[in-house]
This record gives sequence, C-alpha cells and structure tokens, in this order.
Amino acid sequence: MRRALLLAVVLLAGCSSPDGETTGPATSIVIGAGSEPENLNPILGYAPDGAAKIFDGLVTRDASLALKPALASELPTASEDGLTWTAKLRTDITFSDGTPLTAQDVVFTYKSVLDPKVNSTIASRFDAMSDVVAVDQQTVEFRLSHPYAPFAQQLALGIVPAAKFSGVDVNAAPFNTAPVGTGPYTVAEWRKGDRMVLRANENYWGGAPAIKSVTVVFVPDDNARATRMAAGEFDGTVLPPKLAGTYRDRAGYKIVQSPSADYRGIGIPSELPLTSSPEVRRAINLGINRQAMIDAVLVGSGTPASTPISPHLKDWYSEDSAFPYDVAEAERLLDAAGWRKGADGKRAKDGQPARLPVLYPAPDVLRKELALAAASDIAKLGIDAPVEATTFDVMLQRRGEAASVWGGGDPYDPDTAAYTLLHSRYAGQDGYVNMSLYRNSTVDTALDTARRSLDPAVRKQAYDDFQRAYAADPGWAFLVFLDHTYVLRDRWNGQETQVEPHDHGLAHAVWWNLERWTPKS
Repeated sequence: MRRALLLAVVLLAGCSSPDGETTGPATSIVIGAGSEPENLNPILGYAPDGAAKIFDGLVTRDASLALKPALASELPTASEDGLTWTAKLRTDITFSDGTPLTAQDVVFTYKSVLDPKVNSTIASRFDAMSDVVAVDQQTVEFRLSHPYAPFAQQLALGIVPAAKFSGVDVNAAPFNTAPVGTGPYTVAEWRKGDRMVLRANENYWGGAPAIKSVTVVFVPDDNARATRMAAGEFDGTVLPPKLAGTYRDRAGYKIVQSPSADYRGIGIPSELPLTSSPEVRRAINLGINRQAMIDAVLVGSGTPASTPISPHLKDWYSEDSAFPYDVAEAERLLDAAGWRKGADGKRAKDGQPARLPVLYPAPDVLRKELALAAASDIAKLGIDAPVEATTFDVMLQRRGEAASVWGGGDPYDPDTAAYTLLHSRYAGQDGYVNMSLYRNSTVDTALDTARRSLDPAVRKQAYDDFQRAYAADPGWAFLVFLDHTYVLRDRWNGQETQVEPHDHGLAHAVWWNLERWTPKS
C-alpha cells in the first residue's frame, strides 16, 4: 500500500509543481474515470468496440470511425452471399509476454464468447456467427448462419492468448484482472475500487507510446471527480458540462467536447397499467421539453433524441421520428386513453391514479438532473412522477414497475444501437437488453430485415420503417444525445476528435488514441 501511494505521488509530481507550472515532459498521465470495468477480459465483454489500450482487435477505427486493419493485415472480406468472412493476420505480432499471435488465439477468443458456459455480456452481438475456424496459422474464417451486414464492426474485439486459459475457467481466470494482450499498454497494477496503473508496451507493434505511465483513478461520483480535479489530483477527467465550465478560462487547462451517439433516456415499462398503452407512452414523449434540458442541464452540449439511432449515423437517421414538444397533443392522447384529470389536476383511470416513478443511479449528477427535468414535465401532464436515487441493480429489478434513466448507444451501426434494446426476443432477458420489456412486431420485422440484408438501399428502407413504427409506439422517452465533456491539462499533442459511443471510460473518450499522444516541449 505504501509503495502504491508513493507511486501516485511521484506520478502527480511529474505532472506539475504546486503552483500549477509544468516541471518537464509529461510522459505520465493521471486520469479520473467515472466508471470501473468489472474485468479486463474481452471475452467477458471488456471494450468490445476497440480502443482497449491493453488489446488489439482484427480491426480498429480512425478518427472518422472508418475501419482500418489492426491485427489483420488487411480488412476482412466477405463472401458474395455474406455467410463467410475471412481475416488474414499480420505475421509480426506478439503478445506482451513475447508469444506470437496465431489464428488459434482468434478462434479461441470468438468461440469463448459464444460458449454457453462463459458469462459473456456480448454474446448477443454474435448471434449470426455459427462457427469460426483457423484455415492456417495466419488465416481465420468466420461462418455465419445468415448474412449480417455490420459483422466487420464486431471485429474490433480484443484478442486474447488461448494458452493463458488452458485448463482454466474463463469466468474466474486470473487473466481477467492481470491480462496479457497485444496492445500499447500492459497492466502493472489494479486495485479494485481505487485505481489501475498501465505501463507502455515498449515492444508494441504499432510503436512504443510516448506516454509511459497511465494511472486511472476510479471515481464514480461526478462532484467528487470535479473536486479532485480542482485539487490537482488528475491530469484529465470527464465531467458534466456545468462542472467542466469552471475551467473555461483557466490557464494550463482546456475543455474538450466530443460529439457522441451516447443517449440518455427513460425506459418506460410497457407492462404497467398506465404505460401499457402506446398512446400514453407517446404522450409522455410529446410532453417532455428536450431542448430545455439541453439548454439548462447540458448548457447546450447535446442534441435531442427520439430513438437510439443518433444523427451521427447520418445514412440511417430519420428526422421524421423526432418528437416535438406538444403538451396539447399529449393531453389529448392521455384523455383519449382514459386517463383523465380530476379536480386536483391528477390523472386517474377506473379509480387508479396515474403514477410513474423515475429512477436514476445515485452517483450520476447528470442523470439526476435529467430525471428531475423529465419528471417535472411528466408531472405537468397530471402524472405523479416521483424521482428516486438508487443503483443499477435496483433499476433492473424494478424495470417492470418503474421508469429508469438509462444510457447507451454507439455511432458504428444502427443494428448495434437498436437491436438488443428494442427487439422483443430480448424482452425479459437478464442484463442491459430491452430494459423496458418492449414488444412490437413491426419493429421486430424492420430490425430483422435491416440486419440480414446486404443491400444498403434495403437496409435504409428497413431503418426508416423501424423509426416510423417506433415513433408511433415508443418504448422509451429518449431524451438527449450527449456531447462528452472533458477537462484536460494542456500538456500533450495528438488529441483527435472522434464521435464516441456510450462507453467512454478508459477505452474511448478524449484519450481513445492516447498511445499516439506526445508531450509538449
């Protein structure tokens, strides 16, 4: 413990002097992160969209989100029928322990994700994959049961060395907290609930990083991160826009805003008497003033959301699905559904009061403010909407009886943004899939058609159909797409803006390409 504390002090001392002046090239960085991973095993779901720091996938993404070869020597290719994908591996890759990467490692990684004995949180991403085989030491073949248009997007998953799991239960393997990968950094230390220290992989195939040490301190509470950033403990952190704004004119710091496909929305339970009606769920959507939230809560740092498909998915997003702020129409729909106001302004039907609790995770200041704003708008419609602070586990347990403020989304493909969230096959399953227990056969058909077609025109029409059907029968009140806001000491070159997914801890965020940053002289 004493040695670890000394290490932290040394790292901080290398960042600045007590008066805030830099003392030398910034070859180390301390990051305040809002979330901590449960494990570091890609098989179990760690950093499935790449930028993993410790691992590489077959492909990676550049600043524009275009896929580029990583462990693959060229972009994987699909057969004409879309049922077979082939990846050729680079021949110069070794894991950080010096062992060479082979096709067997790739096969083991992907087969383990689908192994029913493995508790992988990302297995649903690979529903279409029926098999994966090593054609030879440098060639891997993925075989699909049906065409899956965005399959290449799933190949950013980090590859693990199969030999490390020989005779070991993947779910409880030592590897999960002390991994070996091909990435630009290795794990030197992980004290759960506190911090993780990464060291540069000097033999990294992409070139040794200039930042040699990365300390990630886990602080889930937004206010606590802001306080510790102000105290000089961090070189960078993610903050809600209001808290980040205090650094706007502070010397030696900069505020970085990254666009994202990361939504915040209220999952509306579709089996409650009140919200079982599409008319009521649509009324709630029409009664929420999203732009007012963006102006007041996000200080302008976001865009209104109506479905999980972000405007950044430009080829697929439909403006026609947007919900205008229309209180009069919301009131009309509630009346038509039989939920009428009494003398006290509260709605009821057949003697049952209209009530919809709104839950949010307690440490998250931003979700709290969004919950309060949304609940206030809902209450103005005559619906009792008490706001409760709780945990994610309780939110899942109560998903059939209360609304909750959830987050998610990615800018890679509408299938990964919407399919498991809204397809009825996932209603009632464990985990963060279809949390509102939503069922709509027209939505199902559109989502199935879109993921199975290789024709962009057919996919476009299917996603238009999906958004139209969803807008008529919404299962959520999607609120906003965030601009992720960071405060960063202005000590490095190399930051590039990238449209970010929901996950923006260490994997993504402003430091998505940290291995290519260089200290300012």
